[in-house]
Amino acid sequence: MNTLLTVLSGPLAPGLAAGGLILGSLPWLPRNTTWARAVIIAIGTALMWRYMAWRLLVTLPAPSFSSEYVVGLTFGVAEALTVAGTTLTLFFLTKTRSRSADADAGAAWLKAQGSPLVDVFICTYNEEQAILDTTITAALAMNYRRFRVWILDDGRRPWLKALCAQKGCNYLTRPDNAGAKAGNINHALAHVARLTEQPEFVAVLDADFAPMANFLSRTLALFEDPQIGLVQTPQHFSNPDPIQANLAVAQVFPDEQRFFFDVIMPSRDAWGVAFCCGTSSIMRFASVQMVGGIPTDSVTEDYLLTLRLHESGLKTVYLDERLSAGLAPEGLKEYATQRTRWCLGFIQICRGRYNPLRFNNGLSLLYRVSLVDAFLFWSASFVFRLFCLIIPLLYWIFGIRAVHAELGDALSYFLPYFVSQIAATMWLGGGRILPLMADVSQLLVVLDILRAVAVGLVKSRGHKFKVTSKGGQRNRRIVQWRLLLQFAGLALLTWLGIAYSFLIDDTRFIEEGAALALFWSWYNLIVLSVCCMVCIEQPRYRKDERHTTGERARVLIGTHVREYKVLDISAGGARLSGPLPEPIGTPVLLSLDHLQVPAVIVRKNADGIGLRIEGEEARAAMLRHVYSGRYGSAVLQVHGAKLAVKIVQRALR
Repeated sequence: MNTLLTVLSGPLAPGLAAGGLILGSLPWLPRNTTWARAVIIAIGTALMWRYMAWRLLVTLPAPSFSSEYVVGLTFGVAEALTVAGTTLTLFFLTKTRSRSADADAGAAWLKAQGSPLVDVFICTYNEEQAILDTTITAALAMNYRRFRVWILDDGRRPWLKALCAQKGCNYLTRPDNAGAKAGNINHALAHVARLTEQPEFVAVLDADFAPMANFLSRTLALFEDPQIGLVQTPQHFSNPDPIQANLAVAQVFPDEQRFFFDVIMPSRDAWGVAFCCGTSSIMRFASVQMVGGIPTDSVTEDYLLTLRLHESGLKTVYLDERLSAGLAPEGLKEYATQRTRWCLGFIQICRGRYNPLRFNNGLSLLYRVSLVDAFLFWSASFVFRLFCLIIPLLYWIFGIRAVHAELGDALSYFLPYFVSQIAATMWLGGGRILPLMADVSQLLVVLDILRAVAVGLVKSRGHKFKVTSKGGQRNRRIVQWRLLLQFAGLALLTWLGIAYSFLIDDTRFIEEGAALALFWSWYNLIVLSVCCMVCIEQPRYRKDERHTTGERARVLIGTHVREYKVLDISAGGARLSGPLPEPIGTPVLLSLDHLQVPAVIVRKNADGIGLRIEGEEARAAMLRHVYSGRYGSAVLQVHGAKLAVKIVQRALR
């Protein structure tokens, strides 16, 4: 007991005090007020730099020509740059903004404009028909009065041209794929510019992003301000991403992009540095024409478009409302392709005309800071994450001590910083992020990202735009062996290093830093184990993603009517709670609100019954119902205990 009290009153005391103070005060603070956010962030930042000063002044190896000094210094620099980037991110998080009230107020202005014409561009390259059918049907069902839907087919597919004719929308293709997605949009902009009736606004959707019925009416209402050139909306997903799916945690853990779109982007908007993210955006036609169309000198043409608009005195703003739903990358390869493209694009921008350190390029100070923040995230933070795996291994295998510190000293400086950062991040994010899972998401792509950083720094131009594949056959388990062997190998080396020190060289444990390396290694083993599980991709059998709901529905069989609670719904069917005496295969009519569609019973179990919608017209009607804006299945808060239980259950299966 005395030993425990000594520990608690010694190195752990500052961390416990900081944690108790912050955790005790956070529930009483209004999260969306600037003063409360600034106070919490200031405390966390001070503790973070207190720790960082100790790291750089006390824990580095003594200067020499040894490998220990080189490793220790390099690791220290990487950590310092990561902390600098975190500081910039936290600075932007001191403010947040919601434009929903502005959209409400702008509705009267939009009505007075007499419904300005909007061209809706749906960009496609190699997506399958089922995906495009969903997006086209939802786009045509939007409740705005004057708009034209254009399918921009860079795959030049005759069946898609026929589908557009069948659906009643416009089809447009071109002879080549110059400029990739940006070139495709520019070709369409040039085409509509030659029409007798030109649009006032242009909306852009990816092939897999189906808009809600009110997408245009909500976004257009913000253009009452003539300085607004572009409105971006968040990307929501109707399917789980690879981390959610492969760990079977979609019901308790939000998709990896929620923190960015729900927390970071509203804060950037509050500071006036929101940016275009491609799909689910809408822009003034005259504005994009004025800046010469969509830029093609970066594979993240969307962010570059924001910089061009900013240079011309036009604003990009963010409307944080769920106005579309798309498909998250379904496999790890696609996940890596998407992230590396984002990374490469930002590096290209920082190496080009809009280098944040370059004078007279039209960038404001805040946009420069924002670009530095992005650069440090893609470069330094991923290098630091890789180092965090390697440093303990170097100690166990080679005896290299990159950090010279006793466990007690490390805890007295690290714990206050760590506790304050976790508490502040969870509070600011409304529980949408968990540090361990953030580490997992980074490690899954760390080598791909670092390769993209190196390539972008060496060669800033001439990179091919890599499309993120969606759909396809995913009805079997797929093991990503390259990644799995990397993570399993690192875990095995960590185990062997610990075992060597326990069983063979037990003097290692009395050395300075041994306890720190041991704690560090146990954490790494947990992260690596989760990464290994994610590398085993689970099969996906659903044709349409389901949305959880609690609405009521009626089922008509002949003259009999029964009422049920709907457990979940999709464009292809519904799952209802309760018994039904009729056998599987029985045709029924499903009645939802003002919708009535034919269906058939396809499943019966203890939980209830499953219905499949029958017929193309019925499916189209169901699609319009699902994308009416009433459904949303995103998990908005992490429950650590539930997440841990799910991961353990997944590991034991």
